[in-house]
Amino acid sequence: MARLLQTEGLTEDQTEILKAVRTFVDEKILPVATELEHKDEYPTEIVEGLKELGIFGLMIPEEYDGLGESLLTYALCVEEIARGWMSVSGIINTHFIVAYMLLQHGTEEQKQKYLPRMATGEVRGAFSMSEPGTGSDVSAIKTKATKTDDGYEITGQKMWLTNGGSSNLVAVLVRTDEGADSVYRNMTTFLVEKEEGFGETAQGVTVPGKIDKMGYKGVDTTEMVFEGHRISADQILGGEPGKGFYQMMDGVEVGRVNVAARGCGVAARAFELGISYSQQRETFGKKIADHQAVLFRLAEMATKVEAAHAMMVKAARIKDKGQRNDLEAGMAKYLASEYCAEVVEDSFRIHGGYGFSKEYEIERLYREAPMLLIGEGTADIQRMIIGRRLLEEYKLKS
Repeated sequence: MARLLQTEGLTEDQTEILKAVRTFVDEKILPVATELEHKDEYPTEIVEGLKELGIFGLMIPEEYDGLGESLLTYALCVEEIARGWMSVSGIINTHFIVAYMLLQHGTEEQKQKYLPRMATGEVRGAFSMSEPGTGSDVSAIKTKATKTDDGYEITGQKMWLTNGGSSNLVAVLVRTDEGADSVYRNMTTFLVEKEEGFGETAQGVTVPGKIDKMGYKGVDTTEMVFEGHRISADQILGGEPGKGFYQMMDGVEVGRVNVAARGCGVAARAFELGISYSQQRETFGKKIADHQAVLFRLAEMATKVEAAHAMMVKAARIKDKGQRNDLEAGMAKYLASEYCAEVVEDSFRIHGGYGFSKEYEIERLYREAPMLLIGEGTADIQRMIIGRRLLEEYKLKS
């Protein structure tokens, strides 16, 4: 698009990276995305292509064989990838969160062990907080790691793991009951190694199979069952128990920028499809783009795409400066996901009856957009985060 999604102040390297990603999306993802999505088929060739582009190591520092790029660069790449097919950006996101958590909180031994192989995509990450009876209330998790003579033993059931089958390293949040007064200081993140695939993928670790979803297909979303999984204390992220909740929240915070970027990408694609179709379809003797109702709809769609993009870029840049960005990340995720759903629906309406046909790409986007309203914290959770932070910022002086 000539005018939308332009970002001021990018370096030459950033511009070249984004150009390469957009070309890859146009040539390798868009032509096959709908077919693979309808088959619910894992995009192996696309993932291999992203490995070659260096996307799996985009934010991993050069000392660990990555490209050492910023969160902004990563988010803009995700925006482009989601424009092609949101499921692919989900494959990247969970991997990126685990790499980020390792970089920020891991021991040097853990960084040396995993990050170089994560940069190449040899090690593929997933992370796990949620459980069957636990959604936004992370404090209610029941999966527990019990101390043994030579480490820990994990038992419990986790839910909604993106990349649960295709990953071979999973950051898992569990209870360890360290005796702290706060439930949040009695949680620990373990780095669980497993084989790719389904069934028993490690001693005491079972991935039953893919969860059948309305949208967000292709990427595998799974449960993970622990039945006395024995694990060394060396696999505690950072080497110290009781810090898992805070490590996970740090990862989810940057993940919210990622979800915002996905919302921008999907909305941008919906706009592209809508404005293109409106200039082809004729009713009452003229193109439907010439009808005021459709023209106004297109104007609102483009404005929402631009507003969400600007908010996402701001949140990423604040994090890149090393500043707290939970307010901006919450706003970006909330705005981008809500606007994405609205823009996709508007494009669906522009397509009329054809939007209901699986032959048209907008049908796929219509099923994909709702996931963004939930992933990395629901809209209501974002509003709580935003509201509480605003009260901190604007607290009346007594």
